Amino acid sequence: MSYKFFAMMSRMKYIDRWALMRNTINENISEHSLETAIIAHALALLGNKRLGKNYNAERAALLAMYHDATEIITGDLPTPIKYYNKQIKSVYNEIEDNAERQMLSFLPEDLREEYRPLFSRTEEEAELWRLVKAADKLSALIKCVEERRMGNVDFASAEESTVAAVHALNCPEAEMFMTDFMPSYDLTLDEQTK
Repeated sequence: MSYKFFAMMSRMKYIDRWALMRNTINENISEHSLETAIIAHALALLGNKRLGKNYNAERAALLAMYHDATEIITGDLPTPIKYYNKQIKSVYNEIEDNAERQMLSFLPEDLREEYRPLFSRTEEEAELWRLVKAADKLSALIKCVEERRMGNVDFASAEESTVAAVHALNCPEAEMFMTDFMPSYDLTLDEQTK
């Protein structure tokens, strides 16, 4: 029997983000997931080194790699639509749950329980999922900064609202990332390599 899971996962590169915005450079969920994983890993390390936490940084990165995988089936529903009201959010959650079940059905039965926690936010890993959510917002902020630097003013209000969203998470690790690492995204390559 042939299983479709990894062939489906490879389709992440075809799902573009920021559909309602004019993009200077398109971003797909594969690129976004890698960046989110890199940031989630960094947030976990910041928490461990500076706040005395005991996060599994590698697990945080792995969760982040899969955090948008259901969008292979659902597409990337733009944030203003997804959170327009409670009814839309509730229906979209149901659609995501169905997409999760479908994605898991593409695996051999003996692997499904290994992959299920990568799709479902479990209580046991709530702290890591909190870091993934913060990393997701930071990745969105990086996209806004990159677009602004390319002269795309369409992302100006998105940048402001994303900064506010990061602060609203009350995630000290994300605040550290903002202070220590975000300023370098405004530098040119020459400035970054000096």
